[in-house]
Amino acid sequence: MSEQPTVADYIVRRLAREGITDCFGVAGDFAFKLCDAVARSEAIRWIGCSNELGAAYAADGYARVRGCSMLLTTYAVGELSALNGVMGAKAERSCVFHVVGMPAMRKQRVRQVVHHTLGDGEFQNFANISAQAACVSAVITPDNCAHEMERLIATARAESRPAYILVAADYAVTPVNGPTPAPYPKPASGPDLARAVAAIAERIEAARSMAVLPAFTVARFKLQDRLRALIEALGCPFAAMAMDKGVLSESHPQFVGIYAGAASPPAVLDAIEGADLVIDAGGVSFHEINTAAYTSCIDPAKLVTIGVDHVRIGDRIHNPVRMGDVFDGVAAAVKKTFSYAAGPREVPPRPGGKPDDPITALTMYPRFRDFLKPRDRIVLESGSMSSGMVPHPIPEGAEVQLQPLWGSIGWATGAALGIALADPSRRTVLFTGEGSHQMTAAELGTMGRNGLKPVLFVLNNGGYMVERALEADPDWVYNDLAPWNYHTLPAALGCRGWFTAKVATLGELDAALDRAANGESASYIEVVGGRLDFPAGLAAANRRLDALYGNG
Repeated sequence: MSEQPTVADYIVRRLAREGITDCFGVAGDFAFKLCDAVARSEAIRWIGCSNELGAAYAADGYARVRGCSMLLTTYAVGELSALNGVMGAKAERSCVFHVVGMPAMRKQRVRQVVHHTLGDGEFQNFANISAQAACVSAVITPDNCAHEMERLIATARAESRPAYILVAADYAVTPVNGPTPAPYPKPASGPDLARAVAAIAERIEAARSMAVLPAFTVARFKLQDRLRALIEALGCPFAAMAMDKGVLSESHPQFVGIYAGAASPPAVLDAIEGADLVIDAGGVSFHEINTAAYTSCIDPAKLVTIGVDHVRIGDRIHNPVRMGDVFDGVAAAVKKTFSYAAGPREVPPRPGGKPDDPITALTMYPRFRDFLKPRDRIVLESGSMSSGMVPHPIPEGAEVQLQPLWGSIGWATGAALGIALADPSRRTVLFTGEGSHQMTAAELGTMGRNGLKPVLFVLNNGGYMVERALEADPDWVYNDLAPWNYHTLPAALGCRGWFTAKVATLGELDAALDRAANGESASYIEVVGGRLDFPAGLAAANRRLDALYGNG
């Protein structure tokens, strides 16, 4: 009989079987035995981050590419520092396995006062808090380890949301008891699937026109090919909201454009709001960022939602049904085909301006658009950069990652670390503002330490531009920032051989873009912009503050 692995080794090996090859985290004494298991693993390598929040953001980004990720922190101070990032992963459906090392059970049983606690002998003060950031949680023991890991993995994968895994330090080095259980069955559709498919097909047959809005969840569950097959079978137009940009190819002949309520181009507005039927494929989020301050006007009676595990038509819910099964079923059942094809794509004009001109939003974002290449992984920070970039088309095979629902500033720099590590074969391009970047810039050192070659654009416009845009008076002191020399950060943080530049004119920007495009090294470009030079989306938000916040 082979020797049973310890709890720590078992957890690491089991998560490795999910395709995880990197563990993000910050070491701490209550987590040392778990860290040891990662360090001696041949399947998962330790990626030590500068702080737990950056590690959580990186784990979120990694999970978006790989399907799941591993985050390891210590009890209380570590897990709570990571909590904002893990909660964002829950909101935007990234499957992060958050493993936390807690004080030894022998200390817990005698209520010993130890550090990283409130000094009251209580050791469950934080468990309920961290569990709120997860869809499933467990305190692991040698007796329940094998069975609980199957439950945790199955639930987190089915939901594409975080799992919270607590392990006491003494239990971490104790052998697992009992045989390895069989994996939990994957979630399956029930008898309502046939009724849901028939009801959707009936609505399609009755419609004179229809459109599809793909949601970001389609990408989280890797269902892009199955949704594309459905859309092609239907022959109808599809659009994307900001949060869902790039889920399906923007060069597809049935793609009509970006839908953002009243801010949409006329052809997009007509295709979506003018359709008899709109299929919400995956559960799009009609928050204020996606809808340009709640200006979306899709009649609820026209909307059919195909969610992750249910279908909603009017007040009728069909469940449990899995999204991919519904896509396949409707594609096979539909008899009616719409004959939509987008008109000839307009060739975007070349970016304007003279070499000595200062950089403006009007001249900068088209240059960024032309810099992008097929298959790039594009990371957008919520705020001015995402507002400026989302309206521009992306190349074939490129994907976009952003966090508009949770909207935690600083997310994009950490996420870019995780995304670049998850797939070094593709170029990772980050667009962030300086305010966001100051939150997590230390993770540049983690990128350099691991030999990554991202391209990073940091917009330096003298403070929090998005905050200035979202209030009537942009001059409040709390929107100002310490004036960092951003382009010097990579060298200060140990990034060797990086190309860095600070650019303030269009000629300098063009030269830096040409140099960064060769891909010989990582590139970090500080772009100096105007303090109140809002991109069009932010300018529109500034005009609708009452609608956004109800201040009127």
